[in-house]
Amino acid sequence: MRVRFGECVLDSETRELRVRGTAVHVSPKAFQFLELLLENRPRALSKDEIHEKLWPGTFVSDGTLTSLLAEVRSAIGDEAHESKFVRTLHRFGYAFSGPAEEIRPAQRHARTPKLVYRLFWGGREIALEEGETVLGRDPDATAFIDHASVSRHHARIVISGDRVTVEDLQSKNGTFVGGKKLASPALLSDGDELKLGSVALKFRVFPLSGSTATAED
Repeated sequence: MRVRFGECVLDSETRELRVRGTAVHVSPKAFQFLELLLENRPRALSKDEIHEKLWPGTFVSDGTLTSLLAEVRSAIGDEAHESKFVRTLHRFGYAFSGPAEEIRPAQRHARTPKLVYRLFWGGREIALEEGETVLGRDPDATAFIDHASVSRHHARIVISGDRVTVEDLQSKNGTFVGGKKLASPALLSDGDELKLGSVALKFRVFPLSGSTATAED
């Protein structure tokens, strides 16, 4: 929960109270007291309910709660005689009565890929997706390469954003990029020749086209 009121923001996740953008120190119980009032706003909480939430199963005097209230008011700049946020209900309890709004995280929109990645093996086209693609002769491999020189799990291609790497998976006949045998993961670029054993594949990158154009007669 992140709640803004006046010039203050209370963040339950980071356990922070910020006033005018600056973190203000309050005791853990004072933070919990303010958080409790905000969570239940504008409902008034009785002293008994507050005691049970803050000190479950423990007896504390009303003076302790009064001290917490003073600490909270001092931290958020709330005057007891002219309170804008915390209302005192005499002989009952307290309520958060000022304007407050919950700050919700901005929604993240799914990223639309701008590039399309492909491997070409003779007349066969292999689509490569974001994440990991395992190339090999095992039928369970992500991309099945049925050739005697290819190991069951021969190599791995990883796509992260616009970065593409290939790694040999301890294959028997090796993985090559541009004729060089791989000893560690290597970057793949458009047009690179990738060899798994004696199988040659061409790596290509294509920009993702926009909307489909209307065909003309």
